[in-house]
Amino acid sequence: MKYGLPFDENVLCFILFASIIGYNFVKYFGLAKLHRRSMASWLRAIALFSILCFMIMCYFVFKLELNTILIISGFGAVTFMYAIPFLPKRFFVDKHHNLRSISGLKVYLIGLVWAGVTVLLPLINENYAFDEDVILTFIQRFIFIIALMLPFELRDLKYDSLKLGTIPQKIGVNRTKILGVLLALVFFFLEFLKTHLIGHYVLIQLAITFILILFTVFSKQDQSDTYTAFWVEGIPLVWLALELIFND
Repeated sequence: MKYGLPFDENVLCFILFASIIGYNFVKYFGLAKLHRRSMASWLRAIALFSILCFMIMCYFVFKLELNTILIISGFGAVTFMYAIPFLPKRFFVDKHHNLRSISGLKVYLIGLVWAGVTVLLPLINENYAFDEDVILTFIQRFIFIIALMLPFELRDLKYDSLKLGTIPQKIGVNRTKILGVLLALVFFFLEFLKTHLIGHYVLIQLAITFILILFTVFSKQDQSDTYTAFWVEGIPLVWLALELIFND
């Protein structure tokens, strides 16, 4: 909608099923590997569901442009290496030897993949010529995702190994909140650097920035899972709803 491109169900369906596979792979690969001889029924169900999603995803891959598939391969490789041991032990903080266990790297990898998939991928598939506005949108999305993850980082502070070097572990709870507020403000004000400034998009950015700041400020270590897994996780859906309302 933002770049005046037609609706492409192939790209959206691919991203949907690839996201399910990527999430389940990163979250449950270790458990499945650990309990491969006696997998719990729920873990087996997730594995079967993921296989089904993989088959559907493969169908949509062949409907994408070649350049899109090449970019997907790059992001897929990062997702794969996020969970799979592949480099020497000296690079890592624990025995897993994957990108996730490199101190302080996790949040930036997630931001990079999410920003690439949600901004660059649809534009590349439509052969859209990249300009400064596209680069700024990519940077905005990366910053937005980093800020969006901070409440999760605060929630997981009591569970994460100190070796992970998460942002709250490095700078503390209060400074993490301040960082989140600053990132949200940068996310908003980058909109004014764009060549094509559209009024209602600025208002939407302002609303999302306010909501993001609000949830960041009220984040805490002992917060309920509902706070992050429903309310914070739902901010992009609020963003989408506003886009649909204003573009109706």
